[in-house]
Amino acid sequence: MVGESPTQASTPAGAVFLSYASQDAEAAQRICAALRSGGVEVWFDQSELRGGDAWDRSIRKQIKTCALFIPIISRSTHDRDEGYFRLEWKLAVDRCHLMAADKAFLLPVVIDDTRDDDDRVPERFREVQWTRLPDGMTPAAFVERVQRLLSGEPALGPNKTTSATARVSAAPTTQKPVLTSWRSKAVLLVPIALVAVAFGYLVASRFVLSKRGADVGAAAPPVAQSTPAIAFNPPPHSIAVLPFVNMSGEKEQEYFSDGLTEELLNSLAEINGLQVAARTSAFSFKGKDTDIGTIARKLNVGAVLEGSVRRSSHTVRITAQLIDAVTGFHLWSKTYDRDLGDVLKLQTQIATAVADALKVTLLADTAAKIELGGTHNPAAFDAQLHALRAADAGGATNYLSAVAAYTDAIRLDPNYALAFAGRSFTQTLYASQNAPLAEVRQYFDKALADAHQAIALAPELAEAHLALGFYLANGALDLRQAGDEFERARALAPGAATILRISGLYAVMTGHSEAGITELERAVTLDPLNATTHHLLGFGLYLAHRYEQALAANAQAISLDPDLLRAYEYSGLTDYQLGNLAGARAICEARPNFGGAQWCLALTYQKLGRHPDAQAAVAKIQAMMGDTMAYQYSTIYAQWGDTAKALEWLESAMRLRDPGLSLLKVDPLMDPLRKEPRYQAIERELKFPD
Repeated sequence: MVGESPTQASTPAGAVFLSYASQDAEAAQRICAALRSGGVEVWFDQSELRGGDAWDRSIRKQIKTCALFIPIISRSTHDRDEGYFRLEWKLAVDRCHLMAADKAFLLPVVIDDTRDDDDRVPERFREVQWTRLPDGMTPAAFVERVQRLLSGEPALGPNKTTSATARVSAAPTTQKPVLTSWRSKAVLLVPIALVAVAFGYLVASRFVLSKRGADVGAAAPPVAQSTPAIAFNPPPHSIAVLPFVNMSGEKEQEYFSDGLTEELLNSLAEINGLQVAARTSAFSFKGKDTDIGTIARKLNVGAVLEGSVRRSSHTVRITAQLIDAVTGFHLWSKTYDRDLGDVLKLQTQIATAVADALKVTLLADTAAKIELGGTHNPAAFDAQLHALRAADAGGATNYLSAVAAYTDAIRLDPNYALAFAGRSFTQTLYASQNAPLAEVRQYFDKALADAHQAIALAPELAEAHLALGFYLANGALDLRQAGDEFERARALAPGAATILRISGLYAVMTGHSEAGITELERAVTLDPLNATTHHLLGFGLYLAHRYEQALAANAQAISLDPDLLRAYEYSGLTDYQLGNLAGARAICEARPNFGGAQWCLALTYQKLGRHPDAQAAVAKIQAMMGDTMAYQYSTIYAQWGDTAKALEWLESAMRLRDPGLSLLKVDPLMDPLRKEPRYQAIERELKFPD
C-alpha cells in the first residue's frame, strides 16, 4: 500500500500495490522487502490506522495508477467477513474491467495452504494462476518475474499469468503429513543427507550394451517452440538430459528407462568441456508437456537430449535425439538395437556422438572414464537400478531394500565398484539416520569396508572417494581425512552437482566459507530446480553469517518444495540471528511437530522472555530424541547464557561422538562459548583442518 520508505527504488514502468489483511503483516513485509531489494517500487501501508476520506482517496489513486496488484490470500482473508483489503480487492477488480484481456495486472499470492478455489476471493482472482509463497518467503525467481512484467517483457509460457511449468511455485494445495520424529544425531549429516539420495544417481552404473544390430538415423524437422523470443544466451556446450520415455508397455519397467537416462547423463558429465544439468532438475519435467525452449531456459542449457527406451526379454531399443534449444533444430538423432546379453559400450557411443554433435573435443581417455567402475553383467546392472530406485524413495525400509539390491549386484559382479560405493553410502545414511542404536556401529563398519573395496577396484572413481569421505565425516568424525576424500572426489568429477554440494558444505563447515559457497553456488547453477541444492546453499550462507542471502536461498528452496522442512527450520534460525524474533516464531510455530521447529522455538521463546514455553520446547525434543541431541542441547544453553550446562552437553556430545560437532568451528549458535577454555580444548581435539 502506501510506501513509507524514502529510499524506494523507482521503476519507470510503475509500482506494485501490496494488499493484505493486518494479520498477515509479517508475511507481507517479507514480500515487500524482497521486491524492494530487487529495485521494485512497492506501495505498502504499514499504518495501524486506516480509513477516512484522505486515506480512501490515496488508496483509490494508488490502485488506479499501479502497474501490478498483488493481493495476499490466506486463512486470515478467508475468515474475515470485513476488512479494508476487501475494498482494495474490489477496486482492483473494477480496474480490470477497463483493461485488455491479455493485460497482466493481478498477481495473487498465497502464503499458506488456502485452496485456489476459495469462494471468498473475487472470481477474477481465480481466473489467473496463484503463486504460493509460504509465510511470505520470496524467492529470487518471483522477484525476477515481477521485474519482467514491470519492464513489459512477456512472461515465460502462455498467458493466464504464467504457465504451469514457468510459475514460481507449483505447490500442491494439500500438504504432506509432517514427520513427528527428527533423528539428527549428525548436524553434518542432516544437511548432506538431504542430498544423499542424489548420490545414487551420481553412481548410476556405467553398464554398456551390445554393439550388434542396425543403427538407424534420419534428419528430423525443427522442434516447435512456444517460448517467446527473449534474449537467451546459455553457456556453450551445455546440455540437459530429459527422462527417456518408457516404451516397454509396462510401468514396472520405468526404473529401467530412468536408469538408462541416468547412465547417459553421467556419461556426458564425464566429458571435459560439457556442462550437464543435474539429474533432479532435468527429471523435474518428467510427465509434463513442457516445450523444449521453456525447459532450456529454466535449466540454462543450449541443447536438450531426449529419447525413448523399449525393453524386451533379451533386447533393448534406444532412440535418442539432440535438439538445439536456441534454434529448435535437431542436431543429431539415432536408434540403437542391442542384445542385453551382449555387453558392449552403448552409452559411450551415445555420449561421444552427442559430444561430436556439440563440437566438443574428446580426450583419449573419455571412454575409459565413462565406463570406470561399471559392469558388463546385465543382471547386475538391473539390480543396481533397483537399488537406485529404492534409495531415491528414502526412509529406513527403502534404505535396507537398496542395500539388498546393491548386494545382489555385487554377488552377480564382484568387481562392480559403483555398487560397492553405492552400498557404502547407503549404509552410512542408514546408520546415521535410521538404524537401531545396537546396530549403528555394524552398519558404519560395513560402509567403511565397502568404500575401501570400491577404491581398490577403481582408484579413480569419484563416487568411491565420496562414499569414503561421507563415512569418515559421519561414522568416524574424522574431518581431516574426510576433507581429503571430498577434495579427491571433486577433482575427479568437477561437474557433478552432488559432489559440489557435499564438498562445498564441508568447506564452509571447516572455516573456508568463500570457497565453499562458490562450490555451492556452482551446484545451484548445475541443478537450479532442486530445492535441496538451494537449501544447502542457504545453510552454508547461514554458517558464514551471511543471513540475508541465506533467507533468500531458503525462500527459493521453499518455493520449489513447500514440504522441505529443513528450509523452514533454517529460515526460522536465520530470522532469529537477524533479531526478527516475531518472524522466527511464526515460521517455527507453523510446524510444531517437526523437531527442528522445537529447536528453533526453544531459542526464540527464551529471547522473547517466554521462559516456560522455551523449557517446554526442550522437553519435547528430549521426549522425541533423548540424549542423541546432545549437540543441539549445547547450542540451546549457549544461547540461553547457561555456560556451565552448555559445556556439560558439549562434553556429552564428545562422549557420544555426535557428528553435530562438525559444526563447532563455525556454528553461530556457539559464538557465546568460543572464549571458554573447555570449548577451545574440544575444538582442538576435533582436529579441524587448517
